[in-house]
Amino acid sequence: MASLLRQIVAGPRSRHPEAGLDLCYVTPFLIATSGPSSTYPQRAYRNPLDQLVKFLDYKHGDQWKIWEFRAEGTGYPDSEVYGRIRHYPWPDHHPPPFSLVPMIVAGMRNWLLEGEKKEGGKERVVVVHCKAGKGRSGTMACSYLISECGWKPEEALARFTERRMRPGFGQGVSIPSQLRWVGYVDRWTKGGKVYVEREIEIMEVHVWGLRDGVKVQVEGYVDEGKKIKLFHVFTKKERVVVEGNTPGGGGFTDMISDMAGFQNQGRITGSKSSDQLDSGKINRSQPMKSAGSSSTSVDTGAEAGGGAVIFKPSTRVILPTSDINIDFERRNKASMGWTMVTAVAHVWFNAYFEGNGPEQNGKADDTGVFEIEWDKMDGIKGSSRKGTRALDRLAVVWKAYDPEPGRGRKEDIIYQPGIDSPVRETQAADWKGGNETSPCLGKDLGLRTESSASADISKANSVKSNEANDSDATSVEGVKPSGPSGEDLDVDLNNLPRPEANGSEPTLAAVNAGLDTASATTPHRASEVHSGPASDPQLELVGGPSPISTADLPDGVPEDQLKDAKNHLIGHFSSVKRTIDS
Repeated sequence: MASLLRQIVAGPRSRHPEAGLDLCYVTPFLIATSGPSSTYPQRAYRNPLDQLVKFLDYKHGDQWKIWEFRAEGTGYPDSEVYGRIRHYPWPDHHPPPFSLVPMIVAGMRNWLLEGEKKEGGKERVVVVHCKAGKGRSGTMACSYLISECGWKPEEALARFTERRMRPGFGQGVSIPSQLRWVGYVDRWTKGGKVYVEREIEIMEVHVWGLRDGVKVQVEGYVDEGKKIKLFHVFTKKERVVVEGNTPGGGGFTDMISDMAGFQNQGRITGSKSSDQLDSGKINRSQPMKSAGSSSTSVDTGAEAGGGAVIFKPSTRVILPTSDINIDFERRNKASMGWTMVTAVAHVWFNAYFEGNGPEQNGKADDTGVFEIEWDKMDGIKGSSRKGTRALDRLAVVWKAYDPEPGRGRKEDIIYQPGIDSPVRETQAADWKGGNETSPCLGKDLGLRTESSASADISKANSVKSNEANDSDATSVEGVKPSGPSGEDLDVDLNNLPRPEANGSEPTLAAVNAGLDTASATTPHRASEVHSGPASDPQLELVGGPSPISTADLPDGVPEDQLKDAKNHLIGHFSSVKRTIDS
């Protein structure tokens, strides 16, 4: 049963024909495997650690060593692999902080070269693993082949796919930002393996074709790359609409159009701002200016999209490294206090490489513009799935942060360690797991409750079209909610419970003081609670036209003589019921 579970979880990845484990030999000296586990329930569907160690011992004696990249935790203590392990963790589905790359490949190189110097015995191997042994492991396996073995990026990626994946099941490294990092490694290698880490300030974020209800935020790495920190979320007050009438600005109707694949491209093709970008009027070395004859500052309650929108942070947004992530989430208001998350996407880039650092002997540009289209961004949890379209194009204006101009900015020049030099290792994440690695961990499409904290950030103004005079545009009769792949969602938005805030429970003293908790909810006319005749005695008891006085109850006391709630017990109500039933 456990073996069947492991086969199902391994899915499209190749298994070793001899050991039956989820691993492959990318080259004779480089092994990629999924993350092993020594505890249940993970052991039932992941590589059992003892079986993996037994296989490596049998094949390679003591000449194997593990490089792991799991910020979520390895799932086993170092002692169970004889301490033969190096830790360089970062979050799943993301590229590595580039400052780790020189250390990782140098450590692998030194380990293998030391083995070649020994006479006799078995040749050494490097074992890389993350969670699935695919994205993070593949990125670093390809990086080693490019930087230390002279392979071309396309050759390294093709080899990893060939050895790691079953035929017809896609690429080994498939996440766009991880593929971008493989290209960075190739440029880093050709540029002499010099990397300069700088603090980066985000000046502006320019978006074309922005839809309603899109949250835009800036993130970066902290804690040696083990965590992704949210540095800034853009609000409505930080947005300038250059050109309006965006696709999707009509709300629900256009959302359905997006899901169906009709992206209304014709409505933005001729936008002035898009033409400016295409015609090269934007200077890549200088931040773009937001001023213009059609620019208006937006500070309204409704959050309508804009064909061309500029986000300008009201406070300085400074990231500690050159690794930058721009994250997007689109929400459409559903009903009864719920919102529907219809789009999730993000993109990583590194300002050193976007500033042409490798091509300029390590002297990267101080300012730059990173551009990308929606279809080329990263999807949800490492997939290409992003949901409905939230925007068309993106440009991020950045510059190297200089706290004291003229005195030299803070820079960390990172050279790859030499063959005989020690290689620094980062602190391992807690192997038992449960580590918080990203503010977007687990983010997916679907229903969520509205949050008052995000009212100024990501709340779409309506599910209806803004075309108030067009009755057909606002009609949603016969329309069913559907997922990003077109599947029907079995959700009735009108029957969902409304989220309610927790109320405080009244004290007995408050009740005795005259607080009537029923008066606000009890109807005063029988027709409000029942369609039957008003003479129904049950309705009169609830609150009909002839209410019963407390003095008429058995042993009752007139209302003006009641002092507290103890004067009438539950038994009185049962007595009344018997009287009515009789």
